[in-house]
Formats: sequence, C-alpha cells, structure tokens
Amino acid sequence: MNHSAVAGDRREAVEVTKDRNGIDQVVLRNPRGASAQVSLHGGQVLSWKTDRGEEFCPPRRATRSGVLSHKISTPPACWPGESKFSSGQLSAQSSAKNTVESRNARCWCASCSRGKKEGRQGSDLTAIFKPPTAVRGGIPICFPQFGNRGSLEQHGFARNKIWVIDDNAPPLHTNDSDGKTYADLLFKPSQEDLKVWPHSFEFRLRVSLTADGYLTMISRIRNINCKPFSFSFAYHTYFSVSDISEVRVEGLETLDYLDNLYQRERFTEQGDALTFESEVDRVYLSSSDVIAVYDHEKKRTFVIRKDGLPDVVWNPWEKKSKSMVDFGDEEYKQMLCVDGAAIEKPITLKPGEEWTGRLELSVMLST
Repeated sequence: MNHSAVAGDRREAVEVTKDRNGIDQVVLRNPRGASAQVSLHGGQVLSWKTDRGEEFCPPRRATRSGVLSHKISTPPACWPGESKFSSGQLSAQSSAKNTVESRNARCWCASCSRGKKEGRQGSDLTAIFKPPTAVRGGIPICFPQFGNRGSLEQHGFARNKIWVIDDNAPPLHTNDSDGKTYADLLFKPSQEDLKVWPHSFEFRLRVSLTADGYLTMISRIRNINCKPFSFSFAYHTYFSVSDISEVRVEGLETLDYLDNLYQRERFTEQGDALTFESEVDRVYLSSSDVIAVYDHEKKRTFVIRKDGLPDVVWNPWEKKSKSMVDFGDEEYKQMLCVDGAAIEKPITLKPGEEWTGRLELSVMLST
C-alpha cells in the first residue's frame, strides 16, 4: 500500500468525537468495518463490534431511576449534535503480529453476568456516563488498586479521570503499530490524585484494532517518582454472552484459586471447564497464556491471550445484581468478565522503571 493510500485510510479509520458530556472519544474502524470506541473518560473501551455490528463488550444497561442513560449503537462518525476532528497521533497502518514486554508480575481476572434479552444488547444498553462516576461495562481500567484491597476508591481512580490523546507516545518495542488502527492515550496524576496516592507516574495506553478485528490493549506505566511504589491493575473486561448457563471457560482446569466468597480460602478447580450456576468470585493462580470462553448458543468463542498469570472470575448473580445501582436486576444472565490483572502479586516499580501489560481479544465462530 502506498503512502497516499495509508493517509486516506487514516482519515477514515480514526475519528475523534465528543460524547453528550463533551468528553472526547475515539472511534477506530478497520477496513472491513469492525469498530472500537474508546472514551477519554477513564481511557475505557466502551464498544467492540464486528463488521456486522454485533457488540462484544457493551456498557451495561441501567434500569433504575436517577441513572443517566446513554445509548450505544454502531458508532457513527458523530453522535447527533457532536463535532469531530482528526488527531495527529491516532494512527492506522498495516501491521504484523506483535509481542509485548512484561518486566514485573502480572495476573488476570474474569467475571460474568447477564443483561435482558440479547435483542437489548448493543442499541439499548445504558449506563452512567458522567464523571466522576465510572462506567460499568466495556473494558474499565483498574489502577492503582483492584477492588477494595487498599485505601483508595473501588478499583482505583484511573477509570474515573479524564485522559488525553498522547501526541508524543514513545515507540513500543513491538510491531504493534503495523497494520493496525490505533489510538494512544495518556494519564498523569493531578495534584488532587497525589494527595490520595503520593506517587508520580505516566500511564500510557494503546488501543489497537487489527484488520481481522482483534482488539489489543497495551498499558505502559512508568515510575517518574524518586522512590519505589507498588500497584495492582486490571483490564476489567465485560463480554456479552447469550446466557451464562450456556457458557463455559477453559484454561483454568486443575488450577488453585482463592475464593472470595469463603474468606479467600484456597481450593483447586476440579472440573474440565468452569461453568456458572451461582455467584462466582475467585482469583485463579498461575493460569495459562490463553483462556477460551465458549458461548454455545451464539456459537462463538472469545479467545483471551495473555502471559499466564492469575485470573479472577466474578458473577454477581441475582441477589447482588439487585443491589447495584447501575446494573439491571437480570443482567447477570448475559455478561461475563475475564480480565487481565495484577492482583495477588502487586507490581513494584523502582524510580525510572516501566511495566508493560498486554491484552489481546479475538473471536472464533463455530458451526
């Protein structure tokens, strides 16, 4: 492909619009029409769709009064009444398979739940979309804390902050820019952030969409402080599934896990695959590099590639769903989270050190 063709593809493949709160969001499209939508509210992927418009990672549908609604459909060039513009460092080029550095400990997490009938997925899903409230669904980033395992707010503050487009992102030591449509984002702590977590850092995030529709997220966190600090981290990925009772997760068999429903008691997974009949809240230890989520009814498999560190599996089930303000009472039935994370062994960075964590998501169809 010549340079002029690449330039033309860039204009079509990457767009920056504003959401209803005036916050920038980036829409990535590959040549086949698959798309991903990334909000600068938390650096969060809000949508990942096939070229047929099928949604894989939607925001959750909120059904209770007082919750701000925001409908998500196939991302248009602009929402009605919104403006669009190009961004110099948002890039679309054609690429090869990439690798990633991982200089410190990493782990993984997984969750599940359900939403109304499948027909409600995509066009009617709603959630709280206004800072400082985090958006439930999509792929939130949990940093520098996962859950309530520390003194900070639930899942840390990064998902509640406004990120910026990174116009001067240093190059990755991979081929991740080749053949991919991508956006580079940056988050630095404010003075208010430093009051609650007194550590200076740079958090760079690249979100990429390949020609085959694979979604890749690469996080780089650098310590620019004068002293070491430790943190936990997660890509808290929400997958859309047909019915949680028809889903199984493979790649966790025979592994030890900590069960948060039993005071983090340690057990060993006995089944050939993980299936769901009630609430699940576990941290799997030393999982494999690849995890597969099989959805029998939709005849598709989500493939999650990572570096073989712990996983967390969670399903709020019926009772807990009813207590969550921005979560529909029945949504536990049509949602599953399988998250890349560093939880049990937090990452420690010395001054000047950088940690890199990568998540790649793909979908395989079966007959």
